[in-house]
Amino acid sequence: MSILPPRLWIWAATAVFLCAAPADAQFRPRPLNEPATGEQFHIEASAAIWRPTADIVISSESFGIQGTPIDFKQDLGLTDKALGEFKFTLRPTRHHKLRAQVIPMKYESSTTLTRDVVFNGQRYRVNVPVTSTFDWKAWRFIYEFDVIAMNQWFVGVLVEARYNDIRAELTATSPGIQEFTDAKFPLGALGGIARVYVVPNVSITGEVSGFKVSSLGDVHDGHWADVDIYGTANFTRNVGAQVGFRSVDLGYQIKSDSGSLTLRGIYFGVVARY
Repeated sequence: MSILPPRLWIWAATAVFLCAAPADAQFRPRPLNEPATGEQFHIEASAAIWRPTADIVISSESFGIQGTPIDFKQDLGLTDKALGEFKFTLRPTRHHKLRAQVIPMKYESSTTLTRDVVFNGQRYRVNVPVTSTFDWKAWRFIYEFDVIAMNQWFVGVLVEARYNDIRAELTATSPGIQEFTDAKFPLGALGGIARVYVVPNVSITGEVSGFKVSSLGDVHDGHWADVDIYGTANFTRNVGAQVGFRSVDLGYQIKSDSGSLTLRGIYFGVVARY
């Protein structure tokens, strides 16, 4: 076995030191009185892929004919799919945030009916091939006030305005029947949020909001419950990745139409800040 001459050991050690010195010079420990990496921003935007399990039941009455509660999964063959989710946050000061979120949800399916159903005053017979579309756009506009905002954690309250645009359509080619129902309505909500940094660059956030009304405009017996729990890994002040679990539960009755919508599942996303 050959042994390197002493001069080569010296040159090798010098090279390692010179390579390590720039990396050491770049490292700057974060001051203890500075907010965590993911909390130093004024504008934040994120996008995620959410894959929930959907449970959707719609009933629509017309001409005084009672509608059948139609399960879009069992009756119409709806299959779960990935959905997009988009968020935007404006943070003018440390304690105040203005947030917006939109989740466009659209499902299309084809099947053969296994029972008679009545939708929007029309009867669709058993063994008839049908196609269906369910389209739900949910907007959230949120004011967040962080009651306690420390460097490594915060607790806040949420005041929300939500707008729902729901359309369900059912088509039978033989005989030719095509019916749809629309439901567009706002709902308010109150909630809370908490975040803690388990290590300097990784946080866990929990957010809960909801509301229930017996009567609000055309909406009767409406409710909304939203639970969002997620972790964020911040690679820099400006870029991070998220993984979480979200549950959305919406129920409504508008005149003689009603709906029950529940979606639960995990999501993966990216976040950018400025």
